[in-house]
Amino acid sequence: MEVYGAGGAQGPQPIYPRLAALGVDPGQTVQAGAPRDQVEISPLGRMLDGIGDLPEIRYDRVEEIRRQIAAGDYETIDKLETALDRLLDELSGF
Repeated sequence: MEVYGAGGAQGPQPIYPRLAALGVDPGQTVQAGAPRDQVEISPLGRMLDGIGDLPEIRYDRVEEIRRQIAAGDYETIDKLETALDRLLDELSGF
């Protein structure tokens, strides 16, 4: 038995076979109508991307509102009217 080294009898060989040559010659431009990659981002992806733009949580304000809710002082007629006006504006697209 004869051993010729790591490359075998014909010398070193590539692990993967060479890929077929592309149909574009060097220096040739690609046609404008050639297929292009396209990325579509889902609505959930857009929402998750916007999370980083949200303002910081003001924990002192959250605690104050929780205290007001527990005491029954948070919900007032003025606040409910403001909330309804904002909801109607949002639903109507303003």
